[in-house]
Amino acid sequence: MATDLSKYRNIGIFAHVDAGKTTTTERILSLTGKIHKIGEVHDGESTTDFMEQEAERGITIQSAATTCFWNDHRFNIIDTPGHVDFTVEVYRSLKVLDGGVGVFCASGGVEPQSETNWRYADESEVSRVIYVNKLDRVGGDFYRVVDQVKNILGATPLVMVLPIGIESDFIGVVDLLTRKAWVWDDSGQPENYEIQDVPADMVDKVEEYREQLIETALEQDDELMEAYLETMEEPAMEDIKRCIRKGTIALDFFPTYCGSSFKNKGVQLVLDAVVDYLPNPTEVDPQPEVDPEGNETGVFAEVKTDAPLRALAFKIMDDKFGALTFTRIYSGVLNKGDVVLNSFTGKTERVGRIVEMHADERTELDSAQAGDIIALVGLKNTQTGHTLCDQKSPATLEPMVFPEPVISIAVAPKDKANAEKLGVAIGKMVAEDPSFYVESDEETGETILKGMGELHLDIKVDILKRTHGVEVSVGAPQVAYRESITKTISDSYTHKKQSGGSGQFGKIDYTIEPGEAGTGFLFESTVVGGNVPKEYWPAVEKGFKLSMDQGVLAGYPMEDVKVTLTDGGFHAVDSSAVAFEIAAKAAYRASIPKAGPQILEPIMKLDVFTPEEKVGDVIGDLNRRRGMIQSQETTPSGVIRIKAEAALSEMFGYIGDLRTMTSGRGQFSMEFSHYAPCPKNISEKVIAEAAERNAK
Repeated sequence: MATDLSKYRNIGIFAHVDAGKTTTTERILSLTGKIHKIGEVHDGESTTDFMEQEAERGITIQSAATTCFWNDHRFNIIDTPGHVDFTVEVYRSLKVLDGGVGVFCASGGVEPQSETNWRYADESEVSRVIYVNKLDRVGGDFYRVVDQVKNILGATPLVMVLPIGIESDFIGVVDLLTRKAWVWDDSGQPENYEIQDVPADMVDKVEEYREQLIETALEQDDELMEAYLETMEEPAMEDIKRCIRKGTIALDFFPTYCGSSFKNKGVQLVLDAVVDYLPNPTEVDPQPEVDPEGNETGVFAEVKTDAPLRALAFKIMDDKFGALTFTRIYSGVLNKGDVVLNSFTGKTERVGRIVEMHADERTELDSAQAGDIIALVGLKNTQTGHTLCDQKSPATLEPMVFPEPVISIAVAPKDKANAEKLGVAIGKMVAEDPSFYVESDEETGETILKGMGELHLDIKVDILKRTHGVEVSVGAPQVAYRESITKTISDSYTHKKQSGGSGQFGKIDYTIEPGEAGTGFLFESTVVGGNVPKEYWPAVEKGFKLSMDQGVLAGYPMEDVKVTLTDGGFHAVDSSAVAFEIAAKAAYRASIPKAGPQILEPIMKLDVFTPEEKVGDVIGDLNRRRGMIQSQETTPSGVIRIKAEAALSEMFGYIGDLRTMTSGRGQFSMEFSHYAPCPKNISEKVIAEAAERNAK
């Protein structure tokens, strides 16, 4: 049963925290649910009761992908979180989307996080329509947000509708293409609208914006443009729409709508725009396949049902029915009961059940195919980013890249009952979020949680308490320091042990030098003439590599070190791989202290927004936190944006301090940038703390 892929839209809804994404998603689900289920509202069970309770919980936290229908098109709506500590989630959603709706708040405008998400979407080349929400709010200004999209995001908004009335008088929108006004009554019901003529006082403005719209659209087609300029007669409506669709998919512009999701005004036009202008799965570049090293092979997973199966698991979620593996199928067909290969683990998995998630229910499917986004039940060893493929034709899709955690906290269960629950809860949470790491400290018995930022870990602790009912006490946040070296040193080490029976012997001459930033550990051998036989080189590399986990100053992992094996010696009887591995480990401990070891700390990229009158305080405070100010500019809304870099260790509790300094108006976002050497006083403190921990 091949379905028509041109009727599919796999879309995400991106927004800054509080731009109204949850409400918008709910309104879409309720609208599409109503349309889809006309005539089968179950004996008085209307969709809205269901939404009341959902509204508190927020559907969007619950499901990674929801399927709904609009005008005989099938929408798979992928959820994306708004907060910066979860950009991993946004990035992961972008991998499986074909298009998106960017939601902006009419009074808040383009905020720091909207920018980060927008940049990710640009990098992933995802077509978007823009929806300016909350036009009923005090301070809501559609035209200002349109300017911000141009100036802050550097994007071209293609204005498709104009608002009628502002703030509490907002009653509807004018559709520029049809020159018709959609006017809603005060009932709050989305279907209670009338199509009217353009209000008399808006006619001139509508014509002005309509002309801009048509000229921008026709730039996509030279012949239509020429004809239009010669005759000044506009082309047929389907030609204009075809040009808008072409330009939207090419990311030349972004059709821009407005409304109030809360008041149920304007959402239908956004749904129509998704159908009219966003790409179907066959209109986006197919996913590249990669070899085991992660290099592209030049082969692509084409969106076709008659090709071998290629699917990407993009999110694992645990719910009352067990673990769900949300999966995007890029090519081929997947049937219930199929046995598929996980190309990452090399093991096969049996697909127990295939389900499609709807707002308030799930539907069991017998099969799914290229273009579909579904949840699989019953997979045992599949993690986020793994490829599921045909056993006879294995392949790996480009995997997702997850950043290393930069911050950790220690948690300890309050009592024995909580200790048992903690293990189970953490197992589930790690499967769901690849940027969340957990390790246990054998010596102290504490559980160490590692993540992308303070908020990320706060929320994890909150999930432990609320969702899993685990009471824990939380330690102070710890920074993930690293160690490195500053000098090149050439040295020699001989390992020999002789005590009855066969002995051990391995001699190595080597050079240890600082590597390029970000290279990790590099090893090469320049030994000639067989003084260290080739079969022992991997043992030498392994000995050094394993030692890199523990620096000599404070026990943090070593970064960016290159070791070259230059010469050595062996014994025909007593030499073995083990002997050379031990020699390398001892050589590391002996030589690294002579190579100018130093502590590195994570440096974060900061984006701080502050009212103009507080700039001096904010910059002074950043300087005290060892921040390096890189630029400052005034945004169109009159707020000052400061870009800076600062050491993570100085940024704990920053959000509280910033809010105090700016009377609650400041905002900031922060992401990891790079590692840099610590100042001497900080290094001494880090080393002293490590010594204290070890003494315990």
